[in-house]
Amino acid sequence: MVNPIHLRTLLEVIRLGSFAAAASRLGYTASAVSQQMSTLEKEAGAELFHRTARSVLPTEAAEVMSRHATRVLSDMEALLAATSRTHKNTTQELRLGIFPSLATHVLPRLMEMPAWHDLGISLRVSVAEPAETIKGLRSGGELDVALVYQVGQTGLAWPSTIDKQWIGDDDFRVVLPESWGIGAGSQVSATQLSDMPWILHHPGTSDAAVIERLFASCNLHPRRVALSDDFNASLQMTAAGIGASLVPELALLNRPDGVVVLDVPEIRLARNLFSLLISDKQTAEVGVFINLLAQILAELDIAPDRSVRS
Repeated sequence: MVNPIHLRTLLEVIRLGSFAAAASRLGYTASAVSQQMSTLEKEAGAELFHRTARSVLPTEAAEVMSRHATRVLSDMEALLAATSRTHKNTTQELRLGIFPSLATHVLPRLMEMPAWHDLGISLRVSVAEPAETIKGLRSGGELDVALVYQVGQTGLAWPSTIDKQWIGDDDFRVVLPESWGIGAGSQVSATQLSDMPWILHHPGTSDAAVIERLFASCNLHPRRVALSDDFNASLQMTAAGIGASLVPELALLNRPDGVVVLDVPEIRLARNLFSLLISDKQTAEVGVFINLLAQILAELDIAPDRSVRS
């Protein structure tokens, strides 16, 4: 029988790209992770990774197993939560801090799922940007869980006592006005976008700094015509023809008519999404809640133009 612990390790190795990184994330040694994956390969009867000096590359068998592993682990968490609730016969209040696009596009979908109604969780929701929700989590009285994003490795900090769990990635996409006449399947390089007008973040924020470094690295020196930290406003301005914008895929679920979403190979950036949880608030029900969020993020058809990606 496959050990669920090995399945969790498999998912982390695939996500992080190395045994050492997965070991650091999970609190194991690299050799322990390697042994777990060797055991899993024997049980599966298939090679799961191509090992190199610096990384491990998942095989097709590993990708297939990871998809099933996510569902298996989610089902196990749900079973534990249902059993726990049967014994306790109580409702758990969960004070949740969540950023706007996740509250708009993911939380409502979760609350429509049958699994949600079986959880026995009563939500108190605070919608704010990550820096603000982390303050609530730090205070020890306002929040139990914060759902946050991080662009790059800077800009956010939280106490070491907080349990951090990755729940998904939200890729940025280049968005152009449809009126510019560039089709969705067009092959466009970063340098071709340099002379075009752009809607950008306000300077000084950590997100803006990461984007500026990315653009400079691919020789894109944008002509700034507007500043906006609100992605919905950026999309509306792009639709009106004011300029190009760089928008995460969650925001594109509410994209207006009149815009074209492009894949630009040199521009690769994502918001990494995490749940931050006060350790003594961890229950089986909360575990299922977070796993359901991750499942929805994985299954969302966020960008209809994804087929044009290289």
